[in-house]
Amino acid sequence: MMDLALFRLPDGRAWVGEGPFAEAAAPPGGTAFYVNDFTLSDARPWKIPARLTPVKSREDLWAALAQNEALNDAAAPKVRWQKPATEWFKMAFRRIRKDVLAHKLRKLVPVLTEEGELQSGDPRVLLCRVLEAPDGLWGYARVQGNQGFLGATPELLMQIEGSTLRTMALAGTAKPNREESFAADVKEIEEHELVAGFIEEALKEFGQVSRGAREVSHPAGLTHFRTDISVQLQNSADINDLIARLHPTPAVGCLPRDESGREKLAEYRRQLKTPAFFGAPFGLKVDDAFHCVVSIRGLAWNEATMFLPSGCGIVGGSAFDHEWRELRLKRESVAKLFGV
Repeated sequence: MMDLALFRLPDGRAWVGEGPFAEAAAPPGGTAFYVNDFTLSDARPWKIPARLTPVKSREDLWAALAQNEALNDAAAPKVRWQKPATEWFKMAFRRIRKDVLAHKLRKLVPVLTEEGELQSGDPRVLLCRVLEAPDGLWGYARVQGNQGFLGATPELLMQIEGSTLRTMALAGTAKPNREESFAADVKEIEEHELVAGFIEEALKEFGQVSRGAREVSHPAGLTHFRTDISVQLQNSADINDLIARLHPTPAVGCLPRDESGREKLAEYRRQLKTPAFFGAPFGLKVDDAFHCVVSIRGLAWNEATMFLPSGCGIVGGSAFDHEWRELRLKRESVAKLFGV
C-alpha cells in the first residue's frame, strides 16, 4: 500500500516522505510533516516518515518510490465530472448573506464540491504535477492506499525561520484580465481586508507585527489581493498554538471566529459535503524551518470517486451569480493545472 506525503516549496525544492509514519502530538526535533483536517481533530498531526527524500523532478519521485510502488507505466486519470447543482449552494448563500446583513456574521466561506467518476488511469500520477506546478505555488499531497488528496496552493498559512514568522492574507478573486476593475472592486477589497485585519490582530500577542501593502497577485491563472504579514516572535512560541490561533483564517473560515460562527461554518461544510482536507493546514518541518500552507486549489479521491472543491467568501456586497462564477473559475484552474 502506498503511504506517502509530499511537500513542495515555491522555488521548486520538494521532499517526499514514505511510511510507515510515526505520529506525535507535538513537533518533533527532526523532520516531520504536519497533516490535519479542517477542524484540527487529529490529536497527533505530526507525521514522521520512515524515509525522507529530496526530489526535483518526476524521475526523482518515481525513483524514490521504486521500492514502494512503481507508477512509471500508469496513465494519467480520466474523469467524468458531474456539474454541481445550484440549489443547495444557493440556499446556503442566501442564509449566510442574511446573517451578514443582520450583523450576525461578517464573512463566511462555503465550499462547493464537484464530484466525478474515475474512468481510467491513476490519480497518483498527478503527484508529478504537484512537483511541476508553476513557480510561486506550494505543493502538497497525502496518499494512503486507494485514497488521497493533493494540490498546488498559492496561500501560505505560516513560515517560521528562526524567530521570524511570515504569513499572508490572500483573498478576493477575479479573472486575470480584470486587474484594473478588480483593484477598485469594493466587495473584493472588503473581503480581503477582513482577512488581513484578522491575521494582524491574531499575531499581536506573539510579537511585533509588520504588515505590507495590499497588492494584486496572479497565481495559477487567477487574480487575487495579497498582503504579506510578518511577526518577530518574542518567545519560543509553540507551533501547534500558532496554527490554532491562525486557522482557519477568514479566507477559508468565518468572521467572527467565535463559537456561533464556527458552528455555522461546520454545519455548512457538512451540508455541502466539503472534503475534510480542503482549507486545512498542511506543512513540513525541515532544515530548521517550518512551512505550512492552506490546502486549497486541490483535489481528492477515494477509490473511483474524485472530488474537486472550491470556496468563496460571502460578505455584505456578495452577489450569487458572481460567487457562482468565482467557484467555477477556481475549479477550472485546478482542473487545468492537473489535466483532469
